[in-house]
Amino acid sequence: MIIFWIILLMLAILVLIIIGRTLLLKPTEARNVKLELEKGERAENYGRRLAKMIQQETISSRYEPNRDKFFKFHETLEELFPNVHASCEKHVFDGSLLFKWSGKGKHEPILLMSHQDVVEAGGIWTHEPFSGDIDEQGRVWGRGTVDTKGSLFCIFTAIEELIAEGYRPECDVYIASSCTEEWSGDGAPLTVEYLKKQGVHFAFLIDEGGMIIEEPVAGVKGIYGMVGVVEKGYGDVKFIAKGQGGHASAPKKNTPLVRLAKFMVEIEKHNPFKVQFTPTVREMFRRMAPNMDFGMKLIFANMWLFEPLLVKLLPSISSAAGTMIRTTLAFTMAKGADGLNVLPQEAYITGNMRFIHHQDNEESIKLVTELAKKYDIETEVIFQDSPCPIVDYQSKTFKLIEEVAAEVYPGIGISPYVMTGGTDAKYYKEICENCIRFTPLYIDAQQYASVHGLNENIYQGVLPKGVDFYKMIIRKSKKCGYK
Repeated sequence: MIIFWIILLMLAILVLIIIGRTLLLKPTEARNVKLELEKGERAENYGRRLAKMIQQETISSRYEPNRDKFFKFHETLEELFPNVHASCEKHVFDGSLLFKWSGKGKHEPILLMSHQDVVEAGGIWTHEPFSGDIDEQGRVWGRGTVDTKGSLFCIFTAIEELIAEGYRPECDVYIASSCTEEWSGDGAPLTVEYLKKQGVHFAFLIDEGGMIIEEPVAGVKGIYGMVGVVEKGYGDVKFIAKGQGGHASAPKKNTPLVRLAKFMVEIEKHNPFKVQFTPTVREMFRRMAPNMDFGMKLIFANMWLFEPLLVKLLPSISSAAGTMIRTTLAFTMAKGADGLNVLPQEAYITGNMRFIHHQDNEESIKLVTELAKKYDIETEVIFQDSPCPIVDYQSKTFKLIEEVAAEVYPGIGISPYVMTGGTDAKYYKEICENCIRFTPLYIDAQQYASVHGLNENIYQGVLPKGVDFYKMIIRKSKKCGYK
């Protein structure tokens, strides 16, 4: 009986600790902050200038070798940013751009990046995808407004205006803009090859990445700047099943397509990859916990107790959060027989993999290869790239981004997070240890969903703060990296 009461008392104490820790987390300013779109001549001027960049169609493809469209786009950049072109050293690598703005040379150089190419724009749009239309609400419409000509505009404009002011940076400032980012082409690698030959090493770089959004994770109230400090590895894998073929009127059991289907179902139902909370993800949830709904707050305020449960449940609760804590495999293409009434002698599917740091390429590929063997399926690796080095959220570089973002956008939350997509920054890891993935522009849910989708657009009223962010980064860059 005494043991029962002791256990009951211990449980009561545990419940009090859990509730107490939860109640101690008071909502932050990010929960109630409102970001106003800038109005007036500056925003309107920026909108019109960005529209000219959008009107230049710059769809890129590994199957299209002609890059004349990008040289035409460069002419638009030269028209819009004459100071940059007059004052900066310019290099072109088969359509990809690199500018060097020479500074006083007192500190290590920095790099600001944003690609100029865009994905295709099929489907029916409210405004034509390369119209550059500006509606009554001040939205600039078109492919590339968010991904990523909007940030490219802000980078160029920041330097254009600083040059006009007579400002000279403490360090060399580079702009890089590849025309092959959307298909991991040769633009960024060629740029890096040149920089390596010049002996350039960057204190830090800022490429596309997380943006400023409301409710970044379901159940988290408030506006956050999501700063990517981790980029997963990338892989394309082919799974091949072979058989005897034959006429479809007399089907056999376990034909190639059936075995591939069973394999895909097993991956879908019993995800084989290791789920693990990393320091980055823990810190992300720690920063967001004060603005969570009570039920979520209770759990995330007590990660010391609930983490084993979250490891199992989080991927099914939030697919976006789930991708941050494990390797993923998405099936993307398939081929069977060439005839409608023919059993294939060989069929295949392809899978796109994104490798997490705690279960990298070799381990993840070995795992799916063994699973494929169960169904007599061969595995062929088409391409793979390792996870990128992690930027410490306690580093000088992250703290600089945090400081500037908080100054430009007072009251928002700032959080590190795991980039689940790929960027050109991955090619720079040999010449830069601090590769940040962050686009300092505020977008709404529809604009976020429009990336690679229909009706991509951005408010012209967010562009001034994007320009101010890059200006301030340049002015304060001496805080990171010294010669």
